[in-house]
Amino acid sequence: MSGASYISPNWPAPPSVKGFVSTRLGGVSQSPFNTLNLGAHVGDEPQAVVTNRGRFAQQINMPESVVWLNQVHGTQVIALPTNEQIDAADAAYSNSIGQVCAVLTADCLPVFFCDSKGHQVAVAHAGWRGLCAGILESTLAKFDDPEQVMAWLGPAIGPSAFEVGQEVYEAFCLKETSAHVAFKPSAEGKWLADLYTLARQRLKAVGVEHVYGGDYCTYTDEERFFSYRRDGQTGRMASVVWIEA
Repeated sequence: MSGASYISPNWPAPPSVKGFVSTRLGGVSQSPFNTLNLGAHVGDEPQAVVTNRGRFAQQINMPESVVWLNQVHGTQVIALPTNEQIDAADAAYSNSIGQVCAVLTADCLPVFFCDSKGHQVAVAHAGWRGLCAGILESTLAKFDDPEQVMAWLGPAIGPSAFEVGQEVYEAFCLKETSAHVAFKPSAEGKWLADLYTLARQRLKAVGVEHVYGGDYCTYTDEERFFSYRRDGQTGRMASVVWIEA
């Protein structure tokens, strides 16, 4: 763990792999983005976002190579660095030293990846749509050997707070027959969904046996985390990972 303004993944990654998740604490943004909002697309004052990103970067000694994605709840993975125009992507991968991969979340699940040698890293933005469609599988496909990859599940909306409709339940169960264990009946025609369990199922199915994390809830932990489901208009946390020389 760490100071109030960020969290470090609790996983046995090689020392060369540096990963962090920001919290909502320690920034300059005003309500409803208070205070460390790192999302430039949510209606916050642009200068406040610039200041917040600078503070976060300084605290974790982050290289200046970060690329902020246009996230669309899809399955596109971008390999960094790149000279191509990035129209939309929900995960970033790199095997280059000093290249920062980043996603923004406020209830969706950030998933960190690295190989056992510390030569490859990635981070994915997995809301229920992207998770169901295969964003984790698409990200893992960038790695040389899935069996040598570990994953860490960052702060997301927890299983006691994420109520979804019948269509979400059916979408996952069509993809994976055992997905039903990640859902509990709620109100009529509604289910409580466990994103962490769904992510673990998907990762295990493609050979990732070493999965860590999954013990946060952005919805209930209002002090530390932004939550779109809880607040509507709100800020975003950043999940970043890179390889250090």
